Amino acid sequence: MPGIDACLQEAMNLPGARGAAIVDWTSGLALGTAGESPNGDHEATAAETAELARAAAEYTAFAPAAAAGHKGPPVEDLIVTTRTGYHLLSFVETTFDSSVFLHLWLDRDTGNLALARLRLGQLAERLVLG
Repeated sequence: MPGIDACLQEAMNLPGARGAAIVDWTSGLALGTAGESPNGDHEATAAETAELARAAAEYTAFAPAAAAGHKGPPVEDLIVTTRTGYHLLSFVETTFDSSVFLHLWLDRDTGNLALARLRLGQLAERLVLG
């Protein structure tokens, strides 16, 4: 089971990976980063992606299971596409009240979105925090 650094390294080994981060969506802080950041500032990117994750996790339109008392993150993952890349946010389920997600930034021309989504989900399941 990988820790933060090993998890980020595995994410960066995916085809087309440009940057990766593990982010706490309640605080907007990056717990770890690797590679590039889309805006050149990992902390600003963490804060911006945390806002997106928070919206998806807190609004029942996106996460109706949260309203029904479901345990764990209410959203499995988010995918945002841009003209030059993909942003994947994969929520991490833990034994405690987790508010952590993995963010992977992929190059649109060289990345494989389907493969990245599967692998990022696997990393999120295996990630050891603490």
